[in-house]
Amino acid sequence: MSRPAVPAGSIPAPPIRSDAEIRKAGYAVGIAFIGAGFAFASWASRIPQVRDELRVNPGVLGLILLCIAVGSTIATPLSGLVITRLGETRTVAVMAVISAAGLAVVAVGYLHGIPPVAAGLFLFGFGSASWDVAMNVQGAAVESALGRAIMSRFHAGWSIGTVAGAGVGAGMVALHVPVTAHLLAVALLVAVAMPVATRGFLPGGRAAAGQGETGPGDAGPGDAGPGDAVARRSPLAAWTEPRTLLIGLFVLCMTVAEGAGNDWLSLGVIDGYHTVAAVGTLTFAIFLASMTAGRWFGPGFIDRYGRVRVLRACAVTAIAGLLLIAYGTLLPLAMAGAVLMGLGTSLGFPVGLSSAADDPRYAPGRVSTAASIGYVAFLAGPPTVGFLADHVGVLHSLTFAGALLAGAFFLCSATAPLSSSSRAPSSPGPG
Repeated sequence: MSRPAVPAGSIPAPPIRSDAEIRKAGYAVGIAFIGAGFAFASWASRIPQVRDELRVNPGVLGLILLCIAVGSTIATPLSGLVITRLGETRTVAVMAVISAAGLAVVAVGYLHGIPPVAAGLFLFGFGSASWDVAMNVQGAAVESALGRAIMSRFHAGWSIGTVAGAGVGAGMVALHVPVTAHLLAVALLVAVAMPVATRGFLPGGRAAAGQGETGPGDAGPGDAGPGDAVARRSPLAAWTEPRTLLIGLFVLCMTVAEGAGNDWLSLGVIDGYHTVAAVGTLTFAIFLASMTAGRWFGPGFIDRYGRVRVLRACAVTAIAGLLLIAYGTLLPLAMAGAVLMGLGTSLGFPVGLSSAADDPRYAPGRVSTAASIGYVAFLAGPPTVGFLADHVGVLHSLTFAGALLAGAFFLCSATAPLSSSSRAPSSPGPG
């Protein structure tokens, strides 16, 4: 049996799990993250063919794609309630099937017009968002059982899934495989593989929660008596907690910067440095590779130096990278900036959600709340950068993300691990 190395006074002590059980759960969570990334990239790889079949201009296509964000925006705040009722295992399984159903609707519906595509993408976004929150809650449970940081490696798995999905999609396009056949195959794979994978999740991943998924044998400290009534509070109560809201703002600031890299870096390098498209794409690939590396190797630094120090270093690194990209004047400096920006933004989202889940009794509500605030970046970030780009150019518009990274630097303190003095849900700040 392995006994997690949890500092005295931390909350709450996770149930003792065997090494084999924890390892199996870790693999299961990793598969869930890879599957989510694979499904998303599979759809994204076929957007050009869907656009051509629908015969829409970029403006209309943007509105169609917004349906994913709308579904996600609705699902994310509600996911805490869903997870509290169903548990992470069933939530991931059910929402993966809903996500797959949405993908299947798109696969068939794009041949018949815009409405079925919009409906399918809404379902895809709705299922994917709740799936995302639930696997993050389970990932935090595995992290707690291990007694060391690992959440960002799960998010690296999502990146690996996107690379695999994009690669398979490119192959399908090259082989002239119809969109319908490709996306239906992906939907079937997701609908079958995810429910099977979740069988490896830790039983009662929210174990100490006492929120309906566990039996008496799984109950953790504070589950009996008056404490149990507190543990069973509504997940929506997390929206009243200052620490959770500050973590959400931190995640938002970091996610805007990450999104700026994903959406605008390639175009900014092409326009700002007057280079060919291949170089812009290469710079973007450097950014993604650096982010994946940061998520894989970041846990070791967190274990050694602590969350707050590492996240502050990440914010400073990302700012330095953005400044090199925006004002470096030389292309090699911009590429070096892409490395720094990728490393700097790599840990913000995963470690932010991990910190929201510090107390497993309230993890579903707190993670869904922090994620909901963070997801605002996907709605507000792209149009804000685009508006600024119309006035100062794409390259210099990225400094908007730099200003938010400065804010993230000061918000890092909210992610400090909770201590026994912070047990109450109404705790005003980090422990």
